[in-house]
Amino acid sequence: MTEQYIGQELSDWFSPVQLFQQVDQLEGEVFRQVARRRTIKVSLGAENYFAKIHHGVGWGEIFKNLLQGRLPVLGARNEWLAIKALRAAGVPTMEGVLYCESGGNPALKKSAILTRSLENRITLEDYETENPMIKRHIIELVATMAKSMHGAGVNHRDYYLCHFLLDQRSEEPQLNVIDLHRAQLRTKVPQRWLVKDLGGLLFSALEKGMTKRDLLRFVRVYSGDLTTLRTNRALWRGVIGRARKLYLQDHHSIPQDIGRLLEQP
Repeated sequence: MTEQYIGQELSDWFSPVQLFQQVDQLEGEVFRQVARRRTIKVSLGAENYFAKIHHGVGWGEIFKNLLQGRLPVLGARNEWLAIKALRAAGVPTMEGVLYCESGGNPALKKSAILTRSLENRITLEDYETENPMIKRHIIELVATMAKSMHGAGVNHRDYYLCHFLLDQRSEEPQLNVIDLHRAQLRTKVPQRWLVKDLGGLLFSALEKGMTKRDLLRFVRVYSGDLTTLRTNRALWRGVIGRARKLYLQDHHSIPQDIGRLLEQP
């Protein structure tokens, strides 16, 4: 089985014949390289792109995930479909400009995706500001993106501040969510996966000076109002419990200020 797409801007660089082999031969700055998967930044003409190239996960990885009750990520298809779903829902993310996959054996399936590089960006994990208006705007923007993403049936699975890129050229904060490699798509996101996304996001914000007011602002934008803390208490107790668990995995104890923030609703 072969499926592929070449954006018009890349039609002079790639041909439909043996497309994966052409992408696999690209050379550039290596950002990540693990067994059977690598991510590189390449320049084609005046444009920069990120290429994620998958060489099949192997049956061992597939069985390991299935035994743990998880669906294995078999290649670039997850990210390609998630990008399309988020862009259709109006969530700023990456722009996919090339995709290909080949092979019927799920353990040996080869696939690749190219996305346009988002230049002049900084992750929210690395970003610092003393401006309360900018901070408020970013919180509301992240909450709106999370609401739209989950409303479109997509959960990220690695929803941390390091996967939000802030455009440093813009006067008003503009964000893109990236790294959708493990994203899942459904008609409706189950609550356990909402908890995982939102709990991970809260955890990654704990040491960024987040306050109780900031958290309530996020909840209000994400849910529409604060009555959700009462009507959907199980969700928010799960989110706070998840953030607490992740924090304790990295630290021996929880500081008093963060402990107050993580009080159960």
